[in-house]
Amino acid sequence: MNTGRILGSIAIMAGITYLIRMLPMAIFRKKIENPFIKSFLNYVPYAVLAAMTFPGILDSTGTAVSAAAGCVAAIVLAYFGKSLLTVAIGASAVVFAAQMMGF
Repeated sequence: MNTGRILGSIAIMAGITYLIRMLPMAIFRKKIENPFIKSFLNYVPYAVLAAMTFPGILDSTGTAVSAAAGCVAAIVLAYFGKSLLTVAIGASAVVFAAQMMGF
């Protein structure tokens, strides 16, 4: 691959990343007082994390059935307040069992 193209791609990605972080500081100079906007901004990181993670969950195993079973297991374990390690091991065990049963 061309070195100039790689460096150009890195420069474009760096510029976009900088703009995403700089623009909110430049636009919102005063403290945000509106409760609706404050509430909305509090949930943005969770929504972005879910949007990035969920497609990866469904594509991470051999079949969609075992992936869905692991996702459901992880949601149930997390709902009951289990630790991150317990959720990960439990979801992995459910996926393994589902694939061993032929799903």
